[in-house]
Amino acid sequence: MSAIIVTGTDTSIGKTVFSAGLVAALGASYWKPVQSGLEEETDSQIVARLSGRPVLPEGYLLKLPASPHLSAEAEGVEIDPGTLSLPQVDGVLVVEGAGGVMVPLNRETLFVDMFARWGAPVILCARTQLGTINHTLLSLQALRGAGCDVVGVVFIGAAEAEVEDTICQFGKVAHLGRLPVIEELRAVPDRGRETKCPPMGADGHGPVSHRAKESDALAKAFAAHIDIDTIKKALQP
Repeated sequence: MSAIIVTGTDTSIGKTVFSAGLVAALGASYWKPVQSGLEEETDSQIVARLSGRPVLPEGYLLKLPASPHLSAEAEGVEIDPGTLSLPQVDGVLVVEGAGGVMVPLNRETLFVDMFARWGAPVILCARTQLGTINHTLLSLQALRGAGCDVVGVVFIGAAEAEVEDTICQFGKVAHLGRLPVIEELRAVPDRGRETKCPPMGADGHGPVSHRAKESDALAKAFAAHIDIDTIKKALQP
């Protein structure tokens, strides 16, 4: 089994849509270790809808849409990192973190600590809005400081060529492409923010024809804009 981690510079930047595209492009399985917030469609449901690929059960499903440690405390539980070993699957496993790199799982462990423990290569998603240079460079510094292998940065939103080049220059990191707004999706990276959508039915899925249209639009955007070959190379032993 090979695994790759998708994280972001912040919450609600479009990394779940990116993860769905990556899962489909790699023919992979998907795992969200911790889901905080159950009022809308979960990240796992979004990925299942957009990719049509296997989705593993979350390690923790928490109601409150907040940092995982606060969500867990609100329910009187504590997230135990020891229960979050990477699941074994056939082929590739795409693992999506919650929020940003430095999000706490409990009062002692950050998500970046888990990334380092898992030892899988990391893709950092960054929105192209104002402030992204600072947030992205700090996130890269945190990942590398923890000993993580950073594959590169994926940008999400409208093109900002000079900003993207500046980040790659100062961050000494590969530019893996930019995922633009995909109008066909009900959950799109909109101006750098991911808009989650409500479930359309009891199973969280819409009509088959609409799901196919969404999946096709995401696959085409991925093929046109994302450097999947560099990502595949990072998965090679």
